Amino acid sequence: MPPSPAAPRPNAVVAVLALAGIVVSLMQTLVIPIVPELPKLLDAPASDAAWAVTATLLAAAVATPVVGRLGDMAGKRRMLLFSLVLLIAGSVVCGLSDSLVPMVVGRAMQGLSAAVIPLGISIMRDELPAERLAGATALMSASLGVGGALGLPAAALIADNLDWHMLFWTSGALGAVALVLVWALVPESAVRTGGRFDVLGGIGMAAGLVCLLLAISKGADWGWTGGLTLGLFAAAVVVLLVWGRWELRTPQPLVDLRTTARRQVLFTNLASIAVGFSMFAMSLVLPQLLQLPEATGYGLGRSLLTAGLVMAPSGLVMMAFAPVSAMVSRARGPKVTLMIGALIVAAGYGLNIALMSEVWHLVLVSCVIGAGIGFTYGAMPALIMGAVPASETAAANSLNTLMRSIGTSVASAIAGVILAQMTVSLGGFALPSENAFKVVMGIGAGAALLAFVIASFIPRHRPAAGTARAASDGGVEAPAASAH
Repeated sequence: MPPSPAAPRPNAVVAVLALAGIVVSLMQTLVIPIVPELPKLLDAPASDAAWAVTATLLAAAVATPVVGRLGDMAGKRRMLLFSLVLLIAGSVVCGLSDSLVPMVVGRAMQGLSAAVIPLGISIMRDELPAERLAGATALMSASLGVGGALGLPAAALIADNLDWHMLFWTSGALGAVALVLVWALVPESAVRTGGRFDVLGGIGMAAGLVCLLLAISKGADWGWTGGLTLGLFAAAVVVLLVWGRWELRTPQPLVDLRTTARRQVLFTNLASIAVGFSMFAMSLVLPQLLQLPEATGYGLGRSLLTAGLVMAPSGLVMMAFAPVSAMVSRARGPKVTLMIGALIVAAGYGLNIALMSEVWHLVLVSCVIGAGIGFTYGAMPALIMGAVPASETAAANSLNTLMRSIGTSVASAIAGVILAQMTVSLGGFALPSENAFKVVMGIGAGAALLAFVIASFIPRHRPAAGTARAASDGGVEAPAASAH
């Protein structure tokens, strides 16, 4: 076990954990600038080269709940350090690769680091004073969007001016910085569950999630009514049902489904799927609108770097609105914060349908949606932590993060189908039509409104400054205010 700082310094803990979250979330956009070139760079068919993206998605989905549970059992800081080591190792493997197999392996290793953000939120709950907790967790949660927004222009800049391997050497270097800072400044929490790890539960969840997400992410390529796609969907349903039965019967489950079924946790997770869908719809629509040729009549003919720079302010807005989200949560409760954020996101998409003909239009839209995401992402961990004991914080936050990821995967699949089916012809090429983008924006607004409706079913809490600190006799926190 690496040495742990003797006493936590709140400002340093928050800054380091937020940095680690941003570094890990960079993995989402790291390869976007080179995706069109991957078949040539890796000497592989386009369908195979796409696994450099798919492998990260699948690995993150499997690792997030498993590593979160291990953090509750064996130490959150320990598992956070382990996740950062995997990120660095994956970056090195990708940095040395010139063929498909090592690239896919390295990208999968990078995906295994996805649990850093829920682990960071859980460490904050254990170590920070109650008055600092709401703002800190809002910032940590928003880092998931911040890293993705800031990563695109940075990755485009590197890809345009340097050898593409530098993308991965840069991510490895940033991971190493985060690792050293976590080692030096972040304490290990004494709040643990102990016990034995649910190996069968881990295998079952991994199998079910891989089947589900593989069908969602590859369905467009394989055919949505094809035997392989439908077989994977069916397998996911069967495996997850069997897994759920096992989790309810085993004394030390990977995921405590009874806790997950609590009204506050259940509806927060359902809202998270809808919010994840809305956030990713923006990431799909705006860059394409910016890069499509002006000859289409609605494309803006800009470079990938310009598209990234247009998206970057949304990440800064998310970070800026994290403390605002915390203030609203303290005054009115995180349920209200989540509902406000969902309405802001819906308004942003509505604005986008009306304003999409100038670069500044898209900057404005991305900032409005970013503000809404900042509100929603700040509220979710507060709602989760208000309903689960401290000994289950990492596992519960990890499951919530997984729900957001499922939402983004579904958004990618649905938007991909719409943009592929509603096309116009230009120079012999089929390009997404203007109406296709408007339909995706409308669905994004609908998903945000669905999140608002779902959030309305979350139990209402009296305004509170945060959750109570862990009790010395058991480390279990109680919600700061009871539902009524």
